[in-house]
Amino acid sequence: MHVLFVHPNFPAQFGHVADRLSRREGWRCTFVSEKPSGRVNRIELVQFTRKGGATAQNHYCSRTFENSVWNAHAVFEALKARPDLRPDLVVGHSGFGSTLFLRDLYDCPIVNYFEYFYHAYGSDLDFRPDFPPKELDRLRSRARNAMLLLDLHNCDRGYSPTRFQHSQLPAEYREKVEVIFDGIDTEFWRPRPGVPRVVAGETIPEGMKVVTYATRGMESMRGFDIFMKAARRIVSRRSDVMVVIAGEDRVCYGGDQRHTGSASFKEWVLSRDEYDLSRFRFLGRIPPDQLATLFAISDVHLYLTVPFVLSWSLLNAMACGATIVASDTAPVREVIEHGRTGLLVDFFDAEGLAEAALGVLERPEAFGHLGSNAAEHVRQHYRLGPCLDRMVALFEEVIAAHRPGAR
Repeated sequence: MHVLFVHPNFPAQFGHVADRLSRREGWRCTFVSEKPSGRVNRIELVQFTRKGGATAQNHYCSRTFENSVWNAHAVFEALKARPDLRPDLVVGHSGFGSTLFLRDLYDCPIVNYFEYFYHAYGSDLDFRPDFPPKELDRLRSRARNAMLLLDLHNCDRGYSPTRFQHSQLPAEYREKVEVIFDGIDTEFWRPRPGVPRVVAGETIPEGMKVVTYATRGMESMRGFDIFMKAARRIVSRRSDVMVVIAGEDRVCYGGDQRHTGSASFKEWVLSRDEYDLSRFRFLGRIPPDQLATLFAISDVHLYLTVPFVLSWSLLNAMACGATIVASDTAPVREVIEHGRTGLLVDFFDAEGLAEAALGVLERPEAFGHLGSNAAEHVRQHYRLGPCLDRMVALFEEVIAAHRPGAR
């Protein structure tokens, strides 16, 4: 079998399954992305180059679609130049538009990965009244689903990583989309008792309690400002706490700069309160082995998100046995049961988040079961191997249904 993966980035969400198919199943795997052509282990890389994109002359609401069409055409042209590639299956990330035109190039089934379908109301867009959306942003949230709707119609099957993300899809398409999580490598993300308390060159003194937070970007969508308010309360109440933050000073989602007038959401947050920064360590982006160490030495890990895509970092922290205090929002409730695998607090309640964390720090023996239960929950429900088994089964089912005489 020959599977063609399509995503502007490599390996993105398809790295583990491509590795599994090529190593264990003996499938030929080709990956089309913006990364230069070549080979990575058993996977052949084919580069596509977008020759255009949205400009200021395009309507604000149509720019996402414009970029997606340019992506789709670039993928089509790159693969048309490779007539030797005749895949049995195409697997692509929806929303980038990368697989749209491949029906016109290949007679094979298409499986799309559906990450997030946008909504104008009752969603990430309007969850935070302190950062209200512009009218045009509401309108754009409808238009930016155009490519996802085309993919939902065009694909043979699809999958979404969580039930929450699946629930955001239009009801008429949900039946053809399964819920299959990306998978957590629990041999890597695991409790590490006795690991040295050194992370990214920072030594955490023995006796210091460690409060952690991890994010791709420090932004309102991931509640960075509310976390900092909670952390400020925690360090004001206990002199033996160090707050360690992994993540970059950037905004990955949303339009924080429009609301704050600051290029840095982190600096805007710090400017609004008095912080004793000697009690905080900002590590920046750190490699996975360092992040696993951070989670392993954490006494309490705080995670916040608006109703949006769940961060891999939460499942990674759980797998490492961290005691979690998290926002009581729909994507989080799917993986954390209050009092069993973590503690849930209202997203906006910085004082409540601080009190929950302080309770864990004050009586760790009373909450120790949360971390061990969380690690076991990830092993039981989100472990990489079984997740990949389900992906492979879906791919095989779709290929079998497409064969002549199967319909």
